[in-house]
Amino acid sequence: MSRSTEMLSLCELLPDNVVFDILTRLPVKSLIRFRCVSQSWNSTITNPIFITKHLDLAYSLSNINNNGYLLFTPLRNFLDPTPSKEWTTFVYNTNRTLTQISRFEIPFPSNLIIGFCNGMFCLAAKNDDSDEKDLRSSLYLWNPSIRKLKKLLATRPSDRAISGLGYHPQNNDYKILRVTFAIQQVTRKPAEAEIYTLSTDSWRKAVISVESFSASDSRPNGSVDQVYLPTRLCFNGALHFIAFSGDHKFILSFDINDERFREILLPQNYLEGIVKHFERLAMFKGSLALIVFGEHLAEMSDICYIWVMKEYGVVESWARKSVPMKQVAEFFSCTINGELLVERFVPYQSFLFDPESLNEEILNIPMPEYMIYTPNFVESLVLLDR
Repeated sequence: MSRSTEMLSLCELLPDNVVFDILTRLPVKSLIRFRCVSQSWNSTITNPIFITKHLDLAYSLSNINNNGYLLFTPLRNFLDPTPSKEWTTFVYNTNRTLTQISRFEIPFPSNLIIGFCNGMFCLAAKNDDSDEKDLRSSLYLWNPSIRKLKKLLATRPSDRAISGLGYHPQNNDYKILRVTFAIQQVTRKPAEAEIYTLSTDSWRKAVISVESFSASDSRPNGSVDQVYLPTRLCFNGALHFIAFSGDHKFILSFDINDERFREILLPQNYLEGIVKHFERLAMFKGSLALIVFGEHLAEMSDICYIWVMKEYGVVESWARKSVPMKQVAEFFSCTINGELLVERFVPYQSFLFDPESLNEEILNIPMPEYMIYTPNFVESLVLLDR
């Protein structure tokens, strides 16, 4: 008698709710194998209710005795234009060391990581080969734990596009917002948006009508001209981007739940006295933050401004902390402890910077092409029912 047959025989003696509870506690790899045990088990394991229950339990049982997780792909060899296909996951231990826990291959060379949520990646593939033009705007959902890749339906072409992935826990659904806009002044028109919903597997157009501000006279009220490409943050149930409407610069938020666009004002004169190199949105110790890297005009030295919105949506609650940081090439994220995960030019290395103690912790990993920080990391069954 095979092991699967023995398990099925034993489970037939147990109530269905007990079997359900046992299965929710098993690892993903085991559940994928157990789909072959019986049609009943396959139906249970691929049921959306079971997938959600398994995910919730995995988070509740996950190891919280660490400082989060780093997911990265190594920097490509510039002699080889093909993007890296390897992703590695490290746990960031409380003693500030890194331990590798997984390594996997993306099923195709991805040029951009749109987002990561509940064990699922949203990837973009771009290709300048004229024979593969459709790859310029191809988006994919990918769960490496179950080796499931889902290519989304094609969307309309545009000069520029920025996307973000979000999760709606009340409806147990995933959404992708895609904002498209023109870059040529002569052809510029208000940015347009479309929303993909996983449950319906479809795109639909959305009107960008931003609440709480009126745009300039030359633009329709509440419209957006363009979105700053490197900024993308999912926080507090909304996607956030730095956007422009005429000369007005602000944070554009998109609520995953009610699908409304809102304006969050930036700190007043936040670039005063500094030559900006670049800026990013982040979550800093549970609050919305704007991280600005640049050169201090008076002191002629590199500096980092950490603007933290103490009360979400309240412009008066912005507070600034200034810290010296030299030769910063890129900012990836903030850890749950408020450390900045950055990359510097000279010497070329990745490190964690504590803005309180000003201590630096060099990461003993290859230089990353992309890097994601997440407080929690669990394997999931998301996409198994799709």
